[in-house]
Amino acid sequence: MAGVENLDLRLQALKPRVAVIGAGWAGLAATITLAPAANVVLFEAGKIAGGRARRVPLDGMALDNGQHILIGAYRESLRLMRQVGVDPAQALASQPLRWHQIDGVQLHCPDWPAPWHLLGGLCRARGLGWRDKLALARLLTQLRVRRWRIGHDVAALDWLRQRGQSQALLDGFWTPLILATLNTPPAQASMQLLANVLRDSLGAAQADASRLLLPRTDLSALFAEPALQWLAGAGAQLRLGQRVRHIDWHAARPRVDGDAFDVVLIATAPYHAAALAADEKLSAMLKAWQYQPITTLYLRFEGRVRLPQAMTGLQHGIGQWWFDREALTGEAGLVAVVISAAGEHDTLSRAELTARVLAELQQHVPDLPPLTASWQITEQRATFAANVGLARPAPRLGVKSGYLAGDWLCTDYPATLEGAVRSGIASAHALMQDWKKEHDANV
Repeated sequence: MAGVENLDLRLQALKPRVAVIGAGWAGLAATITLAPAANVVLFEAGKIAGGRARRVPLDGMALDNGQHILIGAYRESLRLMRQVGVDPAQALASQPLRWHQIDGVQLHCPDWPAPWHLLGGLCRARGLGWRDKLALARLLTQLRVRRWRIGHDVAALDWLRQRGQSQALLDGFWTPLILATLNTPPAQASMQLLANVLRDSLGAAQADASRLLLPRTDLSALFAEPALQWLAGAGAQLRLGQRVRHIDWHAARPRVDGDAFDVVLIATAPYHAAALAADEKLSAMLKAWQYQPITTLYLRFEGRVRLPQAMTGLQHGIGQWWFDREALTGEAGLVAVVISAAGEHDTLSRAELTARVLAELQQHVPDLPPLTASWQITEQRATFAANVGLARPAPRLGVKSGYLAGDWLCTDYPATLEGAVRSGIASAHALMQDWKKEHDANV
């Protein structure tokens, strides 16, 4: 028995002490993955976890810092939700793919297996002529045949024009889709990243991959808060409201603000990671990056607002997507209006933007109740710009015992929640693989 106990002690001693810096979805995913095999300390500069997908206090209100949606293809995000005790069937409103622009293209896909759901949706789509429907179906079929690889990456707008997509398709379907998924203007957005998104949604073999999953609760309750509770139960140390100032990579063991660790995993935004990593190659790469904003305007009305769909698009106007928060989360009279990427709206004051968006709603929504309050949240660097041929770093830093995680490392995806989660999991696995390779011989 003594031998077994000694082996257990030695195995426990071989568990690495890991600092995870950043409690966004990538950092939470990494910490959850590491928790069974490591002694993890999770640092978060803010008092609220969740990164760019969390609830924030604003003028006496608690509002999401942006309107996020998920899709059925987000397998890892949904798996981790279940792991920390969230039931996606309860927390997310699931519906077949709906592309509903109140003044443009309306494509409602039936709940059929792929690719028949898309063909059925195209046949019944409004706002597109048969020539455009055929051109869109033909292009998606060509991408499927090519296994969603376009070869040399080019700007999405150029690639689509060269393949017969009309101006009506570009304006009514492709441009809103690119802005919503890549948060980057079509003239500079990567066509290959767009093809990857299409592959895992419209092109997936699973019937539910393209289903829209709209949060029924605030973003903190959707994942971050249950994740923290699970991690506390799993023995992880949580240090919220503690900003990491410096990492000494030259010490015998990396020191995070003087505290020694075996391994450090940085799961912050790229511009913060560059400062902490002390990696010249990474810093040089990130200096060339651009970023794009996302603005969410919350409008509270005196009574119920009845939008055509819980998620309604606007082709001609500033407010690109409207979300019926009362229908989704029970927030009475609340509408969230999302505007992706830089544009004219950036030049407007909050009062001017509110007036413009309100006028658009009044034009299309009958019997709109009086507006009682509004709030604006603009994330100036909400995502990296998903530009053509963007060089992106690997999870292993150029220093020993250093790793990275974040949506900006998931090379298959633009900046998405699923990209963040996949990156956190992949970095955690790489960390443990390296640690075990180095230390297993000593057991």
